[in-house]
Amino acid sequence: MLTDLSPLIAATARWLTGAYPHSGGALASALCEAQARQAVTAAAWLRYPTELDAGLVTMAGPGGAGRLDWITGAEPADDHPAEEWAWRTWVDEVVASWAAALLTDPELAGLAVAALADGEHSADTTAEFRRLLAPDDGDRRAAALLRHPDLLAPVAGLHHDQLLDRLTPGRSLAA
Repeated sequence: MLTDLSPLIAATARWLTGAYPHSGGALASALCEAQARQAVTAAAWLRYPTELDAGLVTMAGPGGAGRLDWITGAEPADDHPAEEWAWRTWVDEVVASWAAALLTDPELAGLAVAALADGEHSADTTAEFRRLLAPDDGDRRAAALLRHPDLLAPVAGLHHDQLLDRLTPGRSLAA
């Protein structure tokens, strides 16, 4: 059973950076992408904390970007060839919502990364999630839209309660 979450993480981070683009330039693009990927990785690892959870979502599929596109006003994928939108089927709405919440709330991001220590995914959270947890001025400028609480509120609010439930101490890890 495939248990690699990288297609889901890549697609969801790509969706976030497309919906909330960088401020301009190659460096800003890279910094914005790094922050989105770190937030999405943390959210995906929280959402699918075990190998079994990851295997099930890779078998069943995460659901796609349809509702997220509707909420943010993105154009429908129907107008483009399949090669241009097929990646969107790997976007996970819950993971995107949780990542948006983490990007806009530093305290919540800290709780989420701390909770990863209890899961099966291994990471040096200090180094792996530095841009999410402690963005510098360059990170903030590059991802001004991606970290703007008002702009991300419609996406972050979709599954915010589930994220708070997941971060409540004493809950089991099963998704």
